[in-house]
Amino acid sequence: MLDQEKLSSLIKDSVSVFVYDTVTSTNDVAKELCKTNDGCILVVADGQTNGRGRQGKSFFSPKGSGLYFSMVFPVSSPTAEFAGVTCAVAVACSRAIKKITDLDVKIKWVNDIYIENRKACGILVQSVSENGVITKLIVGIGINISTVDFPDEIKDIATSLGKRIDRNILAAEIANNISELIFKNPDDYIDEYREKSNVIGKEITYFQNNIAHKAQAVDIDKNGGLVVNENGKTITLTSGEITVRFPL
Repeated sequence: MLDQEKLSSLIKDSVSVFVYDTVTSTNDVAKELCKTNDGCILVVADGQTNGRGRQGKSFFSPKGSGLYFSMVFPVSSPTAEFAGVTCAVAVACSRAIKKITDLDVKIKWVNDIYIENRKACGILVQSVSENGVITKLIVGIGINISTVDFPDEIKDIATSLGKRIDRNILAAEIANNISELIFKNPDDYIDEYREKSNVIGKEITYFQNNIAHKAQAVDIDKNGGLVVNENGKTITLTSGEITVRFPL
């Protein structure tokens, strides 16, 4: 059971913690809260009716069987670089899940956490701007913990942690990890991101202008870009979605 007092006690830094039963999405709530709160914010919900992922996709968020939360971080410098933020968050999540469950955790570029070749966690990073300057970052995370009945469109690619865990402890562990890594130099975590990648060395498909391209993933650069080889030419992908065929 989510407990605001317990969760707050487990957070190392000064963070305002808000716990809800059901919300549209924790990112929606976080966006509203950051209008009247200047510091770091953590929003956690038992369920979401309109959980969102990257590229406008939805994130299945049934009540009671997952962990859905968002963190808001004020941006101290208007010239800060955010290229590696999603990678930093992926490493933070993978560390926490590994520590608490001892599962073999992998990262699918750029923002998904995989367990046994299936997605168990999604990450969505959004920014808040004032007068064209980024002032806050919102990190949204959804983790399937005990969900078993997935919608038909994702039942073959989604999975859950499948462990009995205290969601307060997992949320706090991830939040503490993110706070530690989010504004660090990518050199501090990019090697770990590479080591946990389940994409490097595999044949992938990426899309550019709605055209599918076949390539081989060969590396991840220092800013989290995916380096691929396509017909003998090296290309670095900095955003977008890729598909990879994993063994069943």
